[in-house]
Amino acid sequence: MAAASTPRIRFMQRAALTLLVLSGVVNYIDRATLAIANPLVRHDLGLSINDMGYLLSAFLWAYAFAQLPAGALVDRLGPRLLLSLGLALWSGAQALGGLVRNFGEFFAARMLLGLGEAPQFPTGARVVKDWFPVRNRGLATGVFNCASTLGNAIGAPLLTFLMLAFGWRWMFLIMGFAGLVVAGLWYLIYRDIETVPLSREETAIVTEGDPPGAQAPTRFAEWRRLFRFRMTWGMILGYFGTIYLTWVYTAWLPGYLEIERHMTIAKTGWAAAIPSVAGVVGGIFGGWIVDVLARFGLSPINARKVPMSLALIGMALFTVLAAEVESNTVAIACISAAVFLGYATSSSCWAMASVAAPPNYTASIGAIQNFGGYLGGALAPTVTALIVTKTGSFVPALLVGAAIGVFSAIAYFVVIRGPITAAALRGEDDIAAPIRAPAPGH
Repeated sequence: MAAASTPRIRFMQRAALTLLVLSGVVNYIDRATLAIANPLVRHDLGLSINDMGYLLSAFLWAYAFAQLPAGALVDRLGPRLLLSLGLALWSGAQALGGLVRNFGEFFAARMLLGLGEAPQFPTGARVVKDWFPVRNRGLATGVFNCASTLGNAIGAPLLTFLMLAFGWRWMFLIMGFAGLVVAGLWYLIYRDIETVPLSREETAIVTEGDPPGAQAPTRFAEWRRLFRFRMTWGMILGYFGTIYLTWVYTAWLPGYLEIERHMTIAKTGWAAAIPSVAGVVGGIFGGWIVDVLARFGLSPINARKVPMSLALIGMALFTVLAAEVESNTVAIACISAAVFLGYATSSSCWAMASVAAPPNYTASIGAIQNFGGYLGGALAPTVTALIVTKTGSFVPALLVGAAIGVFSAIAYFVVIRGPITAAALRGEDDIAAPIRAPAPGH
């Protein structure tokens, strides 16, 4: 945080990050409920492993495609309204998950959960852009992004306790009510920057390092033009592998530990929390290293591109090791290292959203990135289930995930070059290298 920040800016920075972490924790706990309840839901509703793969993917398909309008709406209508509505919608869907009677009803509830959760991370990217200067956005992004693994770390033992104490249906209902409480807190406390009468000094603090045009309204024609640039496609392709591999663990880690490693349900709750704790640290580290590299002279783009590419390769390597080792302890250690690096990648990716395009398109470019990521995330549970059903083992599924991760890391290195400028987005120049243009120097 800049030393020149005023008390009002510091309050909103801290309040916004606190609430983003809180809502993000609830977000990821709600995603994990089905993964934790996997064995009991399969038993009570008479579902197969393939059925469970489709259920786990239902959330992800809805979440992926909802990203495109969600990001544009956050930029257009503001984070306060969009996240409040999203929280209320996904919390209602979560509660409905405790009332379902069959596969079809559960599938619909999970899709509704995906629609509601869509504004969460585009909102975080926009809030960081609005309230933090460029030089502090990496760490701030790492803080709000760490909510994902913090939610998993808290969620695994918490949800296991709720499920064993009250049953899986009450677990869903309790979490739905908790989300509604958080929705009220966000709406009551957070304020969109456009509605706060900042002084000239305060405006200069939060916009330091931003290019001109930060306050221009978003336009659909320019939003659509984002897809013409190699930056956009590099972010999509790279995040595809990041989230694919992350969701192999998010969706199937408890099932993997139970089926492949023969651990009891009670033990899997605690064992699954260990990689999540590593992910919390990795998420913060990924944001912190972005700011450090920038201070050492790397451009804002390269300060993000380099760590997210290298970390994704490391994630793939530790996934291969986890698949091949015999020891459960070593496997969990390798998975923890993979999750650490995966969330370091993710934080760098979300930090990229704050510098990849004009500031008034921060949520939009972040949501487009997330759309690409969650196409991968949506495929991961189903592809994993199909491979496990076909081969009788999780090992080939983990190796496929590692290969996809390496491909995406290469895409980051090769495709991403420079940011999309406001002039390029208006069609006035080609500085940001439209995807149809040859690469500079070729």
